[in-house]
Amino acid sequence: MAAFDTNPFADPVEVNPFQDPSVTQLAHANQGGLDEFNPFSESARLTNTAQTVPAKPPSGPSQPAVLQPSVEPTPQAVASAAQAGLLQQQEELERKAAELERKERELQNSAANFDLRQNNWPPLPKKCPIKPCFYQDFSADIPADYQRTCKMLYYLWMFHSVTLLLNLLACLAWFTVKPETGVNFGLSILWFVLFTPCAFLCWYRPIYKAFRSDSSFSFFVFFFIFFCQIVIYIIQAVGIPSWGNSGWIAAFTEAGQHLAVSIIMMVVAVFFTVCALLSLFLLKRVHSLYRRTGASFQRAQEEFSQGILTNRNFQNAAAGAASSAAQSAFRGN
Repeated sequence: MAAFDTNPFADPVEVNPFQDPSVTQLAHANQGGLDEFNPFSESARLTNTAQTVPAKPPSGPSQPAVLQPSVEPTPQAVASAAQAGLLQQQEELERKAAELERKERELQNSAANFDLRQNNWPPLPKKCPIKPCFYQDFSADIPADYQRTCKMLYYLWMFHSVTLLLNLLACLAWFTVKPETGVNFGLSILWFVLFTPCAFLCWYRPIYKAFRSDSSFSFFVFFFIFFCQIVIYIIQAVGIPSWGNSGWIAAFTEAGQHLAVSIIMMVVAVFFTVCALLSLFLLKRVHSLYRRTGASFQRAQEEFSQGILTNRNFQNAAAGAASSAAQSAFRGN
C-alpha cells in the first residue's frame, strides 16, 4: 500500500535548484545590501545630492532666446533699390548735361557777340552823330557780390551831376538878385562842366574796372581820387563865398536880404551834404570789399608796370626816344 502513497509524477530525486549553495550565497549577499539601502532615507538623499554635478552657467551674459528675423532682402526690395540708384544717376547725368549745354550756349553767344560788343554809354539815339564812348553792363561785367555797390556808385555819380546842376541854377538866382556875385555863377558853370565828366572818368570808371577785373591798381586810383572828391563835397557844402558854391555860409548870408534865393541855396547845401555822407559810406563799403578780394599795393605796382610795358604808345615813345638818343650819339661822334 505504501507504493500507492507515492506520487507517480514526481521526480525520483527531489532536487530544489534554489537550494544550491552558490545561489543561496549570492542571494544572501545581495539581500543584505538591498536591506541596507533606502532611497527615501535622509542619508541616501544627501549622498545623491553630493554626487550630483551642477551644470555650468554660460560664460556670457544671459539673454532671452529671441528669434532673429531674416535679414536677407527680398527680390522686390533689391529691384526697388537698383531702380532708385539708376534714377539718381540719371538725374545727375541730366543735370550735368544741362550745365554743359548752358556753358556751351554761353560760349557760343559770347563768341557770336564778341564783335557786336559795342559801346552803349551814354545811351544816345541812333540818329545822333555822337556815338557812345563806353560799354557798361552790370549783369555781364560785374560779379553778383559787387553789383549792388557798383550801382550805388553809379547812382551817386548821377546825384552828383544833378547837385552840380542845381548849384548852377542857385548861383544864377543869386546872380540875378545880386550882380556882384557873377564870379560864383561863372565858377558854378565851370564846376558843372568840369566835375561831371571828371567824376565819371576819374573815380566811377576805375571802380567799375576794379570790380570787373579785380584790378588792384584801379582800386588804388579810386581810393585816391574818391577821397579828394569827398574833400571837395565838404568844401562845397560849407559854401565859402566867391568859390562858386551855394553852401551853408552863402545861404545864411542871403537869408536876411533875399529869402527865396537863400532857401534855394540851402536846398543845394543839403544836396552837397548828402553827397558827402553817401561818399563816406560807399568809401567804407568799397574798402571792405577790397580787403576781401586779396588786392594789395604790391599787386597794384605789378599791374602798373605790366600795363606800362605792354602799352603800345609807351613802347613807341620808348623806341623813338632810344632811336633819337642813338642818332644823337652817332652824330656827336
